[in-house]
Amino acid sequence: MKQLSIKDIAKIAGVGVSTVSRVLNNHPDVKDETRKKVLNIIEEYNYIPNNSARNLKRSSSKNIGILVKGIYNPFFSKMIKSIEEKIDEEGYSMILHYNDNNSDDIEAAIELIKEKKLKGLICLGGDFDNIEEQFMQLKTPIVLTSINITEKVNKDVFSSVIIKNEEAAFEAVDFLCQLGHKKIGIITTGEGDKNVGKLRFEGYKNALDKNGIIFNDDFLEFGHYTFESAFNAMNKLLDKDLGLTAVFVTSDIMAIGASKAVLSRGLNIPDDISVIGFDGIEYSEYFHPSLTTVKQPVEEMGQKSIEILFDLIKNKNKHQHVIFETELLIRESCKKLF
Repeated sequence: MKQLSIKDIAKIAGVGVSTVSRVLNNHPDVKDETRKKVLNIIEEYNYIPNNSARNLKRSSSKNIGILVKGIYNPFFSKMIKSIEEKIDEEGYSMILHYNDNNSDDIEAAIELIKEKKLKGLICLGGDFDNIEEQFMQLKTPIVLTSINITEKVNKDVFSSVIIKNEEAAFEAVDFLCQLGHKKIGIITTGEGDKNVGKLRFEGYKNALDKNGIIFNDDFLEFGHYTFESAFNAMNKLLDKDLGLTAVFVTSDIMAIGASKAVLSRGLNIPDDISVIGFDGIEYSEYFHPSLTTVKQPVEEMGQKSIEILFDLIKNKNKHQHVIFETELLIRESCKKLF
């Protein structure tokens, strides 16, 4: 009888490959009912993970870690899927770990590497500004994806896959300005987000400056990559009665939450307020009205991340720093003012 693969188990259980992987790795982020179902199928089919069987004969593991910042943002889901397919193809195991918004990302990365004896690690999102000394000591290949590191950090100790966040945000807000908007609010992440959120905020301010609009601190509110936080932030902006005609929101998840706040007040998008997001997640296209947004090539970024990591593991290449282009997707949520 042919040995079943992790994909076969996932298909039988009616769940994703990543869910089966989390069950096999005893990850807590799985519903008890789902865990029980997967384990019953594993027992029924006498499934032995290929890598686990091989690792019984080895002292070293073949584990690749994926550290994800936050548990609510679906932006990383397609990225994780493309990474996982390559990991499985190479005969390695994926260990997926979510780090919450209040935990130190560098400490979480170091703990995961040591605890699981990782061959390599991909970090999706987070704050990794003070990594040089710690990463040099670890000697473990690390790829930072969707994380913008300051220029002062020695880039010979890690690889990266990023976009030009500041320029992409500039393009989005400049587009609103070209439509005739002058009172443009912004919902971005707080001061603790030193990387992506900060850069997108800088892009917003640069676009205002280019169009002769003075930045107004009252037009700024903060969210945390969740629907609820942006819903609350948008309500705060609306309560100020600033006469906003548009709002730039630095993630699609937050843009959807903000849009819900606008609509719940009986206002219309885009007739009363135009909304523009960032990321290009699938939800943004099927939300009504569909959101204008900055699209990141998530699957390609995931594929490049794992390709770089395996090159490092196999000593085929030195650290690489790859920058992907973004695309402004113009949809229904923005209106030209006359």
